[in-house]
Amino acid sequence: MNVKSSYPGKVILAAAGPGDPDLITVKALRYLQQADVVITDRLVSEELLDKNLKPGAKLIYVGKQANKLASTPQEEINKLLVENAKLYLLVLRLKGGDIAFFSNVLDELRTLVREGISFEIVPGVTAASGASAYAGIPLTARGYATAVRFLTYTKAVAWDEKSWSELASTDDTLVFYMSTELLDTLVDKLLINHISLEKQLAVIEQATTPFQHTHIFSLKEFKEKSKENQFASPTVVIIGRVVALHHEFKWIENNLTEQNYFKPVSDFIE
Repeated sequence: MNVKSSYPGKVILAAAGPGDPDLITVKALRYLQQADVVITDRLVSEELLDKNLKPGAKLIYVGKQANKLASTPQEEINKLLVENAKLYLLVLRLKGGDIAFFSNVLDELRTLVREGISFEIVPGVTAASGASAYAGIPLTARGYATAVRFLTYTKAVAWDEKSWSELASTDDTLVFYMSTELLDTLVDKLLINHISLEKQLAVIEQATTPFQHTHIFSLKEFKEKSKENQFASPTVVIIGRVVALHHEFKWIENNLTEQNYFKPVSDFIE
């Protein structure tokens, strides 16, 4: 894609996958190895950066984490994109997961277009795909689910009762990003709206990393059994009949340590 540019620099909006450094695409890896500047989220493997950053390249951490005051404001990230595109030929904006899933890419795209900066978008492996694969849970499967929905449930989300009823009644697999803070409320809403108790819930912590831990709950027993858990970030939640397939197809054992693969956002902010 060629966008008429007012500056010599080009910005690559790319994603590194959900954690495992081998899940980055070949194209994104090539750009990582060539970039003069890499502006990266906290959910990008340090191993990936350490092994592939071009000698002399500038690395800028822009930590973002839900409800953390230390997070880098989106306005500051937009400013960094513009400033570096004016000074360097190739700027890589590297995010965790996939570039198009809950990544604030719209703000960055609008900034680049407004400033007349050339850009390219490179897709990646989203957290839902990585988490489900590494937990042995197909997101769709004959006899279990024929569709999947990607959602997030935070304090900023307000669904009416009709929406909750529809979510509870659908046979689609539901995948929730960034939703553990309100997970009790989410499950309560689904139960109140008579979600099938045949469905189960998977909470997958730090998916695709050495510290992955998959918790499986029945919806009815979730609140009681999850009381002592404080789930690590990032966490993906999968709800549906497909969750039952985990016990048959899991191929990775849970890591029972409490270590974090990704640094907290506070480590990136001075």
